[in-house]
Amino acid sequence: MILLYNPRATKPRNRRHPLSILALAAVLEGREDYEMIDGNVDQVATETICRAIQKDSVELLAVTVMPGPQMVAAVESCRRIRALFPRVPIVWGGYFPSIYADAALNAPYVDFAVRGQGEETLLELLDALRGKRALASIRGLSFKDAAGKHRHNPERLMKGPDAFPWYPYHRLPAEKYLLPSFFGRRTAAHHASIGCPYQCSFCGVVPAYGKLEKMESPARTEAILRHLKRNYGMDSVQFYDMNFFLREDHARELADRMATMGLRWWCEARVDVMLRYSDATFEAIRRAGCAMIFFGAESGSDWVLKEMNKHLKAEQTLELSRRIRQFGIIPEFSFVLGNPKDPERDTRECLQFIRRIKGFNPASEIIIYHYTPVPQRERMYGNVEGKIAFPETPEEWATERWQDFAVRKDPMTPWLKPMTKRRIDNFRMVVSSRWPTVQDIRLPAWGRRLLKALSAWRYRLGFYAFPFELRFVQRLIQLRKPEAESL
Repeated sequence: MILLYNPRATKPRNRRHPLSILALAAVLEGREDYEMIDGNVDQVATETICRAIQKDSVELLAVTVMPGPQMVAAVESCRRIRALFPRVPIVWGGYFPSIYADAALNAPYVDFAVRGQGEETLLELLDALRGKRALASIRGLSFKDAAGKHRHNPERLMKGPDAFPWYPYHRLPAEKYLLPSFFGRRTAAHHASIGCPYQCSFCGVVPAYGKLEKMESPARTEAILRHLKRNYGMDSVQFYDMNFFLREDHARELADRMATMGLRWWCEARVDVMLRYSDATFEAIRRAGCAMIFFGAESGSDWVLKEMNKHLKAEQTLELSRRIRQFGIIPEFSFVLGNPKDPERDTRECLQFIRRIKGFNPASEIIIYHYTPVPQRERMYGNVEGKIAFPETPEEWATERWQDFAVRKDPMTPWLKPMTKRRIDNFRMVVSSRWPTVQDIRLPAWGRRLLKALSAWRYRLGFYAFPFELRFVQRLIQLRKPEAESL
């Protein structure tokens, strides 16, 4: 028996299919005895795992781990399971061990860490545990040798989704995952690519999953979506790809295939890539049901974008905000504030730029993050090597201080002065009140009107300090904040 475990990471209303363990289940289906345990559904997931171990001969517990809330659940579960069942091997995979393999292996309850894509690594690890191959021969695997020393095997080359079987959706209760959202009554999640061809120096995607984006064929994406709609009643979908639109011919073919499906959907894309698309392609995307696109605008200053290795100009973001408006697609722009070299100037210029975007396209959704460093293969954004010491164990990552860092709630970076951080947070409070996100389907009409009325004068005068009344109302009505969906 192989156990695939997705520790709790989100609130029930934000729950979607656990794509990471579904990807592993896909390669095990029909060849291994396995079970998936999702902590976002199972409130006593650790007990469920323990019962499964007591009942069957469990060969391996495979755990997917991200920093933040999921880290806390993973540490608690694995620590307890190791104490009760010390002979059951535990492997961590996913974003955290892909970036922080040594920190993962520093935990006494983590025997192996999988870096990057895990499907083939998992199968080869099972062979090694059964004595059929050596651990040192498994690409993408990190492990502790007999002396306790960390060994990191060479990287594994990524493969596109078409190289692997479909996810075994039938092994999970659809009603637990197809939940209401702004996009529909039964919203699914899908990942149609892996990797990213861009190497922004603040992002962890390339260090974790490679710089070559492998895309699923439009025919396969269409087939999977039709399967979910026909068999489970899916009426909307969120695509979790870093760059859902990379090539115009690919985007146009997929849009044409989706046009008759009656779905509403959300995805992520690059500003500069979509600016090159024709109006006909934009119209095809709208006709296919695209309601919102997330864009990493990141900054309103060209000098900051250059520091980020973003290969984007601020004026391009403004142009896109104007152009996309005519197609009725809502742009969602994210910004990363707190340039280590001059965070005050960066903040001042970026807030002014966001106001310009709102002037061009008031429907634009704005998401603001503090810059939190991620180890890079070359250098971190802002040349902050040596200025911040990352935790060396999962237990430290699970503390409140580093949870806040991971979810960008409070990075506590030495270059971001408290006064500058307050200005960023206050501005975000005012903007999110003046234009409450349309994705908050629980927000009552009176709450939306109240927030808009209370914040209108502040935004008009550019007075963001001490927004106590807005903070109180947002807490009262529990306003949804897209930048904190995992909390």
